[in-house]
Amino acid sequence: MHPPASLRSTDTAGYPTPLLLENRRPRSRVSTNPFAREFKISATILTKNSAARLDETLQALAWCDEVLVFDSGSTDDTLTLARRHPNVTVHRLAGSFPGFGRAHQQATALARNDWILSIDSDEVVTPALARELAALPLDLHTVYSIPFHNYFNGRLITSCGWHPERHERLFNRTTSDFCSSEVHERVKTDQLSVQRLHHPIEHYSYESADDFLRKMRSYGQLFAHQHAGRKSSGPIKAVTRSTWAFAKSYFLQRGFLQGYEGLVISAYKAQTVFWKYLLLHEANRRRA
Repeated sequence: MHPPASLRSTDTAGYPTPLLLENRRPRSRVSTNPFAREFKISATILTKNSAARLDETLQALAWCDEVLVFDSGSTDDTLTLARRHPNVTVHRLAGSFPGFGRAHQQATALARNDWILSIDSDEVVTPALARELAALPLDLHTVYSIPFHNYFNGRLITSCGWHPERHERLFNRTTSDFCSSEVHERVKTDQLSVQRLHHPIEHYSYESADDFLRKMRSYGQLFAHQHAGRKSSGPIKAVTRSTWAFAKSYFLQRGFLQGYEGLVISAYKAQTVFWKYLLLHEANRRRA
């Protein structure tokens, strides 16, 4: 059976070819892995120029039966680092980026196991969480919610709305999947139970103010594309929403207690809201 068109790459002659799959060497099923279990888990990771943290992320997933890296056009050492890990398979996205929700759906469909642990390329599964996952009596009709510890500038952030935080990340693809949202994607939990796990994922999304600036534009464009023609916006809305975002993060969510990091995070939240609503306003005007 051929993969769907969205999961194919195209050769130089313009003919569809199967999506590139690397690391095809056979693996022994005899394992001394202390985390070996009856239910095999595939970890899925979306990557693009993710070399900064990827090696640490993959080392923390050495216990997984499979780690599937789904890359959308890296030009750094991301793929070289991924190939060093024996349980990693690498797939490359053909065509333009479809948004985070659909990209996660494609990665999920390519995995060889039904149990999916979705991890971002800047997240690290702690040893305590790995042990908790290994001991779980997995249930088809349950989605598992994991707490997050978020870091910026090397500091654990405990305010600004970044703590406490948790996300549904472990699920069985026969009963659930990611929604198709371009941003703020999530695992669907309709008619399913949600079990809250105890041990965290460590999240290193932003290492510097430059990271905030790069991601602000990307998220703003995806937001505008997702909501164009369906959500109203304008300059006044952009200003009022961004002002509220800063006040909420810095004062109500006690960002001021984090010093420099709290100020930068709160300003980033305000700027992200401002630009995403202004980009949406422009997108709506182009559709009018």
